[in-house]
Amino acid sequence: MDALKQQLKELLVEHLNLKDVKPEAIADDQPIFGEGLGLDSIDALEIIVMLQQHFGIRLTKADNGPQVLATVNSMADYITTHRK
Repeated sequence: MDALKQQLKELLVEHLNLKDVKPEAIADDQPIFGEGLGLDSIDALEIIVMLQQHFGIRLTKADNGPQVLATVNSMADYITTHRK
């Protein structure tokens, strides 16, 4: 699970061009949106595409998005549960 979380952090930095953020500076339970990394709804779409490309998972219900994308922990849990 730690390797998955590290991979997610690296992918977030790479895919979202977070030039001022180092993957190791992102806490597993840090909010991704708002006060955390300060990401917005456009970034959420990019994260969803990233999860599909790299992990073969889809968010099946739009209502689940905010919960799944809340933190690195929540994304890792979702990937572990839904990976094909």
